[in-house]
Amino acid sequence: MTIPLKIDFVSDVSCPWCAVGLGALEEALNAVKSDVQAELHFQPFELNPQMGPGGQDIGEHLTQKYGSTAEQQRQIRETIRQRGAEVGFTFNPEGRGRIWNTFDAHRLLHWAAQEGQPGQQHGLKKALLAACHTRSESMETHDVLLACVAEAGLDVKRAEAVLAAGEFADDVREREQFFTSHGIRSVPAVIINDRHLISGGQPAAVFEQALRQIAAESQAST
Repeated sequence: MTIPLKIDFVSDVSCPWCAVGLGALEEALNAVKSDVQAELHFQPFELNPQMGPGGQDIGEHLTQKYGSTAEQQRQIRETIRQRGAEVGFTFNPEGRGRIWNTFDAHRLLHWAAQEGQPGQQHGLKKALLAACHTRSESMETHDVLLACVAEAGLDVKRAEAVLAAGEFADDVREREQFFTSHGIRSVPAVIINDRHLISGGQPAAVFEQALRQIAAESQAST
């Protein structure tokens, strides 16, 4: 008997720890697949919602936002690279040159959940993370976003129309507001069955232990 679990993965495409966290969660889900049937939903969160067109140099941005030095940034980048390698995600060894507004990427992810086939939102999320963190591509450029749409097997013409018309903007803002109003201030935030929160890019073992425990509690309550 498999136990159904609803999982909301709240994250931003531009967040490197979200790529690490997703890889670890995928490993954990694979480890518990005989016991858990997961329903995975990707929810929007913008680290930099006010980021303007053209983005910003990422070193400058991190210094302004966190006060970190170039050496501190290099050390953190290496830690993230190693954690990514552990879960099969490749980060650009040189890092990203710029950070971009990700609102259009979130609109496409919401569209994929509404109109795509099962698994396609997940595929689009992974394609966007690779474009951003492996290839250091611009997350505000529609050609980049549409290439990710194609990679995920979604309808590129429909995606073009979504981007051009500003569709799903209100839906994304509503979802962002919902999660921030419920205390989400940093990502990744993994929420299981609308009750259990796991914060940060945790190792796969942490996710696996939590999934098994929550599944056991869910089974006991039914």
